[in-house]
Amino acid sequence: MKIIKLTLFTLIGLISLSCQSNDKENKKVTLVDVETVQTGMAGQLPQQDLSNYETAYFASGCFWCVEAIFESVKGVKEVVSGYSGGTEENPTYEQVGGGLTHHAEAVEVYYDPKEISFTALVQVFFGSHDPTTLNRQGPDRGPQYRSIAFYKNDSEKKIIENYITALKEQKVYGEDPITTEVTKFEKFYDAEDYHQDYERKHPNNSYITNVSIPRLNRFKKNFPEYLKEGAH
Repeated sequence: MKIIKLTLFTLIGLISLSCQSNDKENKKVTLVDVETVQTGMAGQLPQQDLSNYETAYFASGCFWCVEAIFESVKGVKEVVSGYSGGTEENPTYEQVGGGLTHHAEAVEVYYDPKEISFTALVQVFFGSHDPTTLNRQGPDRGPQYRSIAFYKNDSEKKIIENYITALKEQKVYGEDPITTEVTKFEKFYDAEDYHQDYERKHPNNSYITNVSIPRLNRFKKNFPEYLKEGAH
């Protein structure tokens, strides 16, 4: 039996803020030890072995926010910020953020299906944003911030569609139509390095303090049973 917990969040209207980083924050400073320099490995970050994990893909506004939410969920090993939903190859942040592509800011979620199901991840997705705001999430506006639930197979597609049906039947959003796109997954492009773990690395950024962290805290308050130990 699928567990459906339906919660409507009130989004904060901070129109003056947006999911954009300034040039100073974009500069990445990496400390490397002497051995990495001597062996010619400077600048290469250690890679995790994620081959034993399943992947899921979602878009629901600024990927700084979405990444932080899914990283707080038990059973999730890693979350990568990136771009998906369009046809353009190798998009950049400037292109996507400027509305010059068909891509949306999205996340790639690596998870252990023994600890958390795809159904639960779909619940996290819908429970952590407003799926009724077309091409907008909070203060971020444009199709690059649209709501998308990607599926890789028919089983995942059915789970997403059934969840949306339940939301409508229970009138969680009243008469407001759900605008989430249910889209077959094709390709995911990693965002630039400075976007990864952005919330954790930039806790004093105005967007992070006024939009991202409150959004994360609302999710934690409503879904404590899904949080990793120590993430409360």
